[in-house]
Amino acid sequence: MNEIAVKPKKILVVDDDPNVLFLISELLARDNYEVIQASDGLTALAQIRQMPPELAVLDVMMPGLDGFELCRRIKNDPLTTGIKVIMVTAKTSGKDIETGLSAGADHYLTKPFKIAELSQKIKDLIG
Repeated sequence: MNEIAVKPKKILVVDDDPNVLFLISELLARDNYEVIQASDGLTALAQIRQMPPELAVLDVMMPGLDGFELCRRIKNDPLTTGIKVIMVTAKTSGKDIETGLSAGADHYLTKPFKIAELSQKIKDLIG
């Protein structure tokens, strides 16, 4: 029987909190995704250009380039517009959620989030 190796889908996780970065990355690795990490928006942009992921999980509140602007740049660049974006943030107001979705986010989760919900949203978006 000929089996074709399936390449794991790439997910970029961007968060300036190392504990959250570790938690989400471990969850995704257990679900057999290839995980790329960044602790700020500018580093994330550079990584996206080098190794475009299928999906990005973005924090909003980060030094320098925040998650809203990072999402806008991803969605407004013809080379990266197809990347799915999930925002995971402590910003919970209706205005914040609207800003995230207006920036192009495909989904918006507030911290603390349920791991099962994040996992399901990722499966819904990229399989």
